[in-house]
Amino acid sequence: MSESDDLFAAPSASPKAAGSSRPARSKAPVSVPTMASEYTAAHIEVLEGLEPVRRRPGMYIGGTDQKALHHLFAEIIDNAMDEAVAGHATFIEVQLSADGFLSVSDNGRGIPVEDHPKFPGKSALEVIMTTLHAGGKFDSQVYETSGGLHGVGVSVVNALSDVLEVEVARNQTLYRQTFSRGLPQGPLEEVGRINNRRGTRVRFHPDPEIFGDSARFEPARVFRMARSKAYLFGGVEVRWNCEETLLKPDGDIPAKTVFRFPDGLKDYLASEITGHTLVHPDIFAGRLQKKGGHGSVEWAVAWLAGADGSIDSYCNTIPTPDGGTHENGLRAVLLKGLRDHAERSGHGKRGGIITGDDVMAGCSAMLSVFVREPEFQGQTKDRLATTEAARIVESALRDPFDHWLAANPAQATRLLDHVIDRAEERLRRKQEKEVARKTAVRKLRLPGKLADCSNTDATGSELFLVEGDSAGGSAKQARDRKTQAVLPLRGKILNVASAGRDKLAQNQQLTDLGQALGCGTLSHYREADLRYEKVIIMTDADVDGAHIASLLVTYFFRQMPKLIEHGHLYLAVPPLYRITQGAKTLYARDDAHKDQLLKKEFKGKGKVEIGRFKGLGEMMPAQLKETTMSPLTRTLQRVSIADAEEAATADLVSRLMGNKPEARFSFITEHAAFADEELLDI
Repeated sequence: MSESDDLFAAPSASPKAAGSSRPARSKAPVSVPTMASEYTAAHIEVLEGLEPVRRRPGMYIGGTDQKALHHLFAEIIDNAMDEAVAGHATFIEVQLSADGFLSVSDNGRGIPVEDHPKFPGKSALEVIMTTLHAGGKFDSQVYETSGGLHGVGVSVVNALSDVLEVEVARNQTLYRQTFSRGLPQGPLEEVGRINNRRGTRVRFHPDPEIFGDSARFEPARVFRMARSKAYLFGGVEVRWNCEETLLKPDGDIPAKTVFRFPDGLKDYLASEITGHTLVHPDIFAGRLQKKGGHGSVEWAVAWLAGADGSIDSYCNTIPTPDGGTHENGLRAVLLKGLRDHAERSGHGKRGGIITGDDVMAGCSAMLSVFVREPEFQGQTKDRLATTEAARIVESALRDPFDHWLAANPAQATRLLDHVIDRAEERLRRKQEKEVARKTAVRKLRLPGKLADCSNTDATGSELFLVEGDSAGGSAKQARDRKTQAVLPLRGKILNVASAGRDKLAQNQQLTDLGQALGCGTLSHYREADLRYEKVIIMTDADVDGAHIASLLVTYFFRQMPKLIEHGHLYLAVPPLYRITQGAKTLYARDDAHKDQLLKKEFKGKGKVEIGRFKGLGEMMPAQLKETTMSPLTRTLQRVSIADAEEAATADLVSRLMGNKPEARFSFITEHAAFADEELLDI
C-alpha cells in the first residue's frame, strides 16, 4: 500500500454497528490486503535536507525525462543571468564536455563564502547548495528582479547530480567545494590567491540513478537555450564551448562561438522568421523601462503571410511556454490597437468582428518582461500568474503600437485586412460546424426556394441556377424531379470581385447558394460534401443573362475554384429564337445561328415565323425541357481553366469584374477591333 494510503487508513470495524443496540450479523471471512495493524507516530517519516528532491524529482523539475534533465541547466544559467541583469556580470560561459559534465561560469559577484549567521561553522555557499528555500532572491535589495524566486534552483540541481563542483572567485581568492547527491564531500576549500578572475562556476553531472545511464545533454538543445539568454538581455555576452566529439559532422552547431545581440528580441525574431513573407514589412519592436525602475518590457512582433505564428514569452529571462498574464496583456493591446486603427481608417464595422485569437493567429512574437517578485504556476515556472504583468505590458505597448500603425497607414490597413480575413475564416468555420452538427441529428434545412431532387447521391444529380422566379417556375415544371434540382436567383447576384468581405458574408443569395451546394468555400472546400455532380448556370440568352452568368462564374472562381477544377460547373445554352414553318420547328442560339438555319433548313414554300424569347420565363416548360434541360437534346458548355492560364485568368477577372472602371475601359480599348460593330451600336 502506498504512503498516502497509510495516512488515510480506516480503523478496524467494530463487531457491533455504531449506534445500534442489535449485534451485527456474522459474515463469511473476506480476504483483505495485508496492512499494518497499527498507525502510530513511528510511521510518520520526516525527510531532511535534499532527500525530498531525490524522492520526488517531478515535484521540482517536472519529471526525469530529457526536458527535466535540461531544466537543470536552465536553473544554473538563470542564476548567472540574474547577476548580469542586476548589472554585476558582463559575460556567461557555457561548456559541455564529452564526459557528460556541464559547467556555467559568470564574472559576477560570486556566491558569499563567509559563515552564515544562522548556521555557525557552515558557509553561506554550503547553505545555498544544501538547503531548500535558501538564496539571495528573497531580498529585493540584492536582486531587484530575478528568475530564481523560491531558493530551490541550485539546491535541486545539487540533489540530482552525482557530482557537482562549485568554484567562487571573490575578493581575489578562489574557493571550491564538491558535492554528491546533495551532500558535501568536504568543507569549503580555499584554493589560493587570484588576480584576474571573479564570479561563480558550477560544474555538474546529472545522477544516472535519477535520469538513467543513457541520459545525456543534447548539444543542440543546450546551444539554443544559451543563445536565447543572449537575445533576452542585450547587455550580456554568452560564450559557447562544446567538445567537437559531441557534435554531428554535418550539423550547424559550432564548437565555439560568442553570442551578443544589441537589438535583443528584434534580432531573435528576425532569425526565427527568416524565409517567411511578412504581412507588414517591418517588425514592431521596442524596449521600455517602467518609471521607478520596478519593471521593464521588451517586445518584437511580426505577422506572417500564409503561416501560423507563435509566441515565445519570458519573465525575468525565464521561458514561460504556457504563457500567462504578460501574454494576455500583449493580446489585449494588439487587439485594441487594430480596432482603433479600423475606426480611424473608416473600417470600424469590419474591425468589430476581430478577436484576440484572430490577431494572434498569424502573429509571431517575442515578449520579455522584468518584474519584481513575479508569481508563477508551479516550480518549473511554465506560466506567469502576476496580475501586474498584464498592466505593465499594456501600458508599455499602447502608444508605440498606435504610432507604428500610423507611420505607414497603407501597410497598417493591409495588416488589418489580413486579420479580418482570419476573423471571417473563423466565422465561416463556425457556421460550417453548426451546419454539420445540425445534419448529424436532422435533415439540413435547405434554402426555401430550392426545389431539390429526390436523388440523395451526388452522382447523376444536377443543380440549375436559374435567373428569376418566373424562369424558376418553368424550370421546376420542366425538370426531372429525380435528378434535377432548381434554385431561382433574384436578379443579379453580388459581384464578389468588387464587394467587401462583410458584404459577401451578409449576402443572403450567396449564403443560400453555398448552403445548397454544401461543400464549403476557399480552403474549406470539401469535394466529398458537394451535393450535386453538375452545377448548371441557366440564364437568358441575352446581354443581361450573360452578365448574370459572368457574375456567377466570378463567384465560383473566387470562392470555389476547386469546383471548376474538378469539372462541376457548366453553362446552359438556351435558345434565343424559335423558327417555325408549318409543322417544322427549330431553335436558334443567336443571330448567326438563326441566319444559318434559315439558309439551310427553311428553303421550301410556306411562311416562316420567327419568335424571339425575351427570357426563359416566356418558354413553355416543354420547350425549356426540350431545348435546355433534357440531357438527350440540350447543349452544355463546361467551364474550365488550364493550369497554365490560372494566373492570367485571375488577372483578367480582376480587370473586368473588379472595382476599377479604368481597368475595364483599358481592356475594351485594347480589344475594340474584335468587337461586333452591330453589338456596339445597340
